[in-house]
Amino acid sequence: MLSIFDQGPPTPCPRPFNLAAHVLRHAQSSAEKTALSVLRSDGATDWTYGDLHSAIMGTGSGLLQSGLRAQDIVLMRLGNTVDFPIAYLGAIAVGLVPVPTSSQLTEQETAKIIDDLNPAAILRDPQVACAPHPDQIMLPELARMRSLPPASFAMGDPERLAYVVYTSGTSGKPRAVAHAHRAIWARQMMVDGWYGLKSSDRLCHAGAFNWTYTLGTGLMDPWAIGATALIPEPGTDIRDLPALLKQHRATIFAAAPGVFRKMMQSDTQPGLPDLRHGLCAGEKLSRHLHEKWVQFTGTELYEAYGMSECSTFISSSPSHPARGTALGQPQPGRRIAILGPDGPVPQGQEGTIAVHREDPGLMLTYLNAPDEAAARMQGDWFLTGDQGAMAVDGQITYLGRDDDMMNAGGYRVSPVEVEAALSTHPEITQVGAATVEVKQDSSIIVAFYTGPEELDAADLHAYVSDKLARYKQPRAFVHLPALPTGGNGKLLRRALPAYFKATSE
Repeated sequence: MLSIFDQGPPTPCPRPFNLAAHVLRHAQSSAEKTALSVLRSDGATDWTYGDLHSAIMGTGSGLLQSGLRAQDIVLMRLGNTVDFPIAYLGAIAVGLVPVPTSSQLTEQETAKIIDDLNPAAILRDPQVACAPHPDQIMLPELARMRSLPPASFAMGDPERLAYVVYTSGTSGKPRAVAHAHRAIWARQMMVDGWYGLKSSDRLCHAGAFNWTYTLGTGLMDPWAIGATALIPEPGTDIRDLPALLKQHRATIFAAAPGVFRKMMQSDTQPGLPDLRHGLCAGEKLSRHLHEKWVQFTGTELYEAYGMSECSTFISSSPSHPARGTALGQPQPGRRIAILGPDGPVPQGQEGTIAVHREDPGLMLTYLNAPDEAAARMQGDWFLTGDQGAMAVDGQITYLGRDDDMMNAGGYRVSPVEVEAALSTHPEITQVGAATVEVKQDSSIIVAFYTGPEELDAADLHAYVSDKLARYKQPRAFVHLPALPTGGNGKLLRRALPAYFKATSE
């Protein structure tokens, strides 16, 4: 049997359609129900579905009144506050195309995005770095828009452009991933295929408001089913999360592996009577961390695999737990294959994980590199760049990347981008970047470089601080007499971590 998982096509997306309208479909019938609680140790700030709908649709009115028109691109440079999802959904509701970005990006990085996309406007918190642009709508003005009369949803073709997210490209240039309105329709496959989510749930996500993982799993998916989203206030210490989960009666908890690891540094079991299970995504979950969570909380932890181009599409769930070290299985309605050079490989053999071109969650294209998007197609299949093997029951085991992409706290980072930032240093002759595991379940980005002499690490940190977002910056620097290369003189990035261990011993 070949490594193809196909349980038939998902239910077609309705026409006309609007992503934000789908997310807010329970707003009228559940107007008084709490949609969002921003958690604090001394209480919470609550938003009802009615409040949320008014703020989002008022923001939509204000954006149109500012002169923006359907399909205009708006870059989001907002902080980790509730302003972010309100502006994001407000833009989509009226047919604009928001581009959510991390507040950690530097001015130089945003300048490249502005050149790339030529946005019609920037939604801006003055405390968040951003390159100059003539049309900026500042945070106080955005906040005032919430009280305006509500706009109407801009309904239309579900295939039209809805939003853009940036992901690190293997070439070192971040790629603008263009998604259609139908992307939110595809996320329904996660409700049973990963979350085990019900309208009565209180789902807490530990990520920032302005992280796409939080926007999807932590906010939009709970709202689309009529559940309550819980988000810890910005600056919450990870060690305080168990107490917050207990205090605010969270039934599901979602985070990246690094958050789970830090939460469990205490030897005291928290006692979480309302918690049913945890959800993990962003990077590969180790078996050790999984088992530790089960011991720590007495609940299961369900992992999901995905990417910016298609969100998550392989996962374990309460109804289909992962077997052994497997990720889980494709979600109901997905068409997934494991491909070799000549197509799907036999079950049990290694190949590249691939998604069918007709998956409703698959991106439209890369706005700044359509040829690269086309190059990732093999027949009817989109190649993820990750290796895996499919068992006879459809469960898929993750076997690593087939390139040198790094993972930093749930963000994929291109080593080429890190190397480019350091290669301009006048005393560095060659540089290579790689992820290094410094202790069990804990990895960092390390830069290895050659030059006349070893440079001060603090100076190197300062050098990259205005060139790279913090999550892209190396945490350590290693001076070597020469970097490892192959027979053709090409840098062997996968050989670099061994040099870190050797110099640390």
